[in-house]
Amino acid sequence: MPEVNSIKSTGTPRHLWIIGVIALLWSAMGAMDFVMTMTKNEGYMSQFSAEELEFFYSFPTWLISTWAVGVWGGVVGSILLLLRKSIAVWVFMASFLGAFISSFQNYVLSNGLEIMGTAAAIGFTAAILLIALVLVLYSRAMVQRGVLR
Repeated sequence: MPEVNSIKSTGTPRHLWIIGVIALLWSAMGAMDFVMTMTKNEGYMSQFSAEELEFFYSFPTWLISTWAVGVWGGVVGSILLLLRKSIAVWVFMASFLGAFISSFQNYVLSNGLEIMGTAAAIGFTAAILLIALVLVLYSRAMVQRGVLR
């Protein structure tokens, strides 16, 4: 009689695939925004006022770095989630922190609230932070359930 492994393998729940793909698509939109802003893509950036462009293009290197961690952490974290890797939790956590720090700088410590302080901009930023936090909590729950290793 063959020996049965006592460690039960946890299958991949369908919701992981759904959340992982949606998270990757969401993060890809953020990555596109980052690339278009950093490359000063004329067609993409034409949607912003001269004051907003001046604000975006004046970001210090440390702020661009935290924004990059937020954006690219979301992309990498989503891929790691789909690959069922437990390190996705830490990558999503770095992504959340990068998004939080850059948002705090833009809206609280600088004049970004004055420049971009529409209800839509604030709501969108809140949605970004909420989704980033949910991805941290979701991936952590998947580690605890043994889905991510």
